[in-house]
Amino acid sequence: MKNKILITGTAGFIGFSLAKSLLLDGYKIIGLDNINSYYSRKLKLDRLQILKKFENFKFYKLDIRNKKKLFKFLKSNKIETIYHFAAQAGVRHSILKPEDYVTNNLVGFFNILELARKKNVKHFLFASTSSVYGLNKKLPFTEEDPVNHPSQFYAATKRSNELMAHSYSSVYGLNCTGVRFFTVYGPWGRPDMALFKFVKNILNKKYIDIYNFGNHTRDFSYIDDVVMSLKKLKNKFPKKIKNINSYNPSLSSASFQILNIGNQSKVKLMDYINEIEKNLKIKAKKNYLKLQLGDIPKSYSKMNNTSKLIKYKFQVNYKEGVRKFVEWFIEHYKKN
Repeated sequence: MKNKILITGTAGFIGFSLAKSLLLDGYKIIGLDNINSYYSRKLKLDRLQILKKFENFKFYKLDIRNKKKLFKFLKSNKIETIYHFAAQAGVRHSILKPEDYVTNNLVGFFNILELARKKNVKHFLFASTSSVYGLNKKLPFTEEDPVNHPSQFYAATKRSNELMAHSYSSVYGLNCTGVRFFTVYGPWGRPDMALFKFVKNILNKKYIDIYNFGNHTRDFSYIDDVVMSLKKLKNKFPKKIKNINSYNPSLSSASFQILNIGNQSKVKLMDYINEIEKNLKIKAKKNYLKLQLGDIPKSYSKMNNTSKLIKYKFQVNYKEGVRKFVEWFIEHYKKN
């Protein structure tokens, strides 16, 4: 049996998807999640039911903000790798309730860092976000770009995570990899994301809210491609780089790296919506609105660092991805 991997946020979208794939590969997976009510707890529990069918999956329902419980539950477990996805997500929510992001994304992140240090894990991989690029105007977004102007507090906490991890790499020699995700979507996706909301509202003959009057572009990254990238990165440890350019935030003389994970393509939001309409065979009722506070109008990735580590080309374009999500949505909610 392969060595144990800890995945935090295993009831969440990316955590669940990665855990399932690794379980199929024969890994022992320890999953953590507090199953909060930020979005449908039922969807989270449905995901967990799938994972619990695997004999090599062990799940602990606990909150990473509770350091004492975290260390107690995992005391006897030898962990080789940590994938850390547990966090308070959502740009909109961070504007309304920023305190949730302090406790989950800063205190919780610190606790997992401490766990990684004390367990002497070989590789600590954690979720960052494309939102850290914030008010940057240069496109595409590359890992070496400065990220000093986050446009909302969610992004600020994720950038803080990157800096916290770097300090642990520098002081304790912890191998840390931060992955900046670009608009991940697909089956089992989050209900607060645009695709889920659009499909649900169109089917229920409700209006869909289209912000920035539809002038967004996004780099839509299908979940299977994201999972494959994460798996390939498991043993791609950061290289310490001598004489590193100090203006590059993504590489270091410490054992630390930042990687973009995106489809490296620009898709207009209205093209995305048109594809949803085609698959549902329903014309959406559209409510056009101005740009939301803290939102990024255009997002587009280049994986300069990532491409040097893994030779993987994303397989699913947005048209196929939308079709697969719609098929899953209709099938899943027909049963429930």
